[in-house]
Amino acid sequence: MPELPEVETVRAGISPHLIGAKIGAIEIRNDRLRYPIPKAIESLYGAEIMAIERRAKYLILYTEKHKVLIHLGMSGAIRIVENEGDLEWQKHDHFIMQMDNDQLMVYHDPRRFGFILLYDREAEIPFLEKLAPEPLSDAFSTDYLFAKLNSRTRPIKSVVMDQAFVVGAGNIYANESLFMAGIHPERPANNLNREEVERLVSAIKAVLTRAITQGGTTLKDFTTPDGHPGYFAQELLVYGQKGQPCALCQTPIERIVLGNRATYFCPQCQK
Repeated sequence: MPELPEVETVRAGISPHLIGAKIGAIEIRNDRLRYPIPKAIESLYGAEIMAIERRAKYLILYTEKHKVLIHLGMSGAIRIVENEGDLEWQKHDHFIMQMDNDQLMVYHDPRRFGFILLYDREAEIPFLEKLAPEPLSDAFSTDYLFAKLNSRTRPIKSVVMDQAFVVGAGNIYANESLFMAGIHPERPANNLNREEVERLVSAIKAVLTRAITQGGTTLKDFTTPDGHPGYFAQELLVYGQKGQPCALCQTPIERIVLGNRATYFCPQCQK
């Protein structure tokens, strides 16, 4: 599932092709995503893409009067095609937006858990209202997270993956961050002391920053908008490493299921 680093990679990849260009054509090939693509989105014909932002795992495209919210779901991807003559249709291409510079943005989603929705420029977007601060911002701090964890008895890994506490730290990045911080994934969240929370905040920032720099994580579905895979998977220290020696102490990495998600950790380094 595309997480914050993958979505940020997509934002950076599509922005140079779309910002400043006007929408020349829109084609909805299949509107049956998690929520149907609104027919009204075709009214964006002629509108200029003024900005593209990311909030958590969402992309937001801004025009003068509207904004388009895009979520990639479990397997969604966006690719840029240089001109219509180079477009090779793929089975799960659901939405195409052609710009006046002849480039096309193609939304592809085999599992159809993503969505594309249209809002007025000044309207609130319900999906964004209860999200935690951006993890790479100053608002995501030791003070913030320590206060949020104070009364939470859930396992810390489950809390880290909860978008109301930390945005963008999906399963891969939660595993890696907890390993870097030396914290066992099953620890009750309110059992962490302030120094441990400080280590965790620093680890989350470091892991996500490194993943963005590397272009995301290569698993089954993710590629960058130009079709290349991400490379952060080459640096994974615990995720998917069951039975492999810990990079720090050589103890075999263990795997458990926590909150229905595969969880990897070093029993020696993570307490």
